[in-house]
Amino acid sequence: MTTTSEEVPKEIEFKLDHSSSLPLHYQVEQLLREIIKKPEYQEGKLLPKEVDLAKILGISRNTVRQATNKLEHENLLVRKKGVGTRAVKETVSTKLSNWASFSEEMYSQGVEFVNYVIKVSWEKASTTVAHLLQIDEGKEVLKLERHRGLNDGPFVRFVSYFHPRIGLTGNEDFSRHLYDILEQDYATVPSVSKERINAITANKDMAKYLKVEVGSPLLMRKRLVCDPGDRPIEYNIGYYRADSFTYEIDIRR
Repeated sequence: MTTTSEEVPKEIEFKLDHSSSLPLHYQVEQLLREIIKKPEYQEGKLLPKEVDLAKILGISRNTVRQATNKLEHENLLVRKKGVGTRAVKETVSTKLSNWASFSEEMYSQGVEFVNYVIKVSWEKASTTVAHLLQIDEGKEVLKLERHRGLNDGPFVRFVSYFHPRIGLTGNEDFSRHLYDILEQDYATVPSVSKERINAITANKDMAKYLKVEVGSPLLMRKRLVCDPGDRPIEYNIGYYRADSFTYEIDIRR
């Protein structure tokens, strides 16, 4: 039975260490991860309002929102306007055991690909990009657009946004392996890839980029790449032609 509650659970009171070097939003995030595993929240009980959590924990509402946004992005929380925030019931999930940049993947398979477009620009972070990279909305970020494929044409369009802390200038040779640039030139180690994959259809712009008809099936993969400390490095969106690309996942028992 689904229940609701405006009360702040006792288990979250006085649990933050304000003297710790760990950011407060990270502490709130870890606290919420434990709370939403509890049976009552898995069965649909509403989480306390953000303003109530902020008061009890002695922090700003924005700090709480930063934590809940992260969990919502990971599909652990769902918000419904006028109702509240609930935990997403746990399901069986799989993660890719190995991953690499596109060029590294193609190189490892002996596939020679063509860079049809490499475009670098600076753009003010949108709400989505700012949330995922954990920066202020409107902050300038480097945007990298690449169209890649075989000799007969492109089969994937990549759009990447990079965290300003990396220090990219826009003058890099992005025909190189991307993660070689980050590691070798900027001492930034990509360690974790958090991915979502969806089936979509090509709109007018995407059809033009990938040389397909409007409405053609595409595979869209969103990838958030983090360093060993789980800090975001890159937010990447890949659009693949479904007739030219297969995404394979090996699952071991």
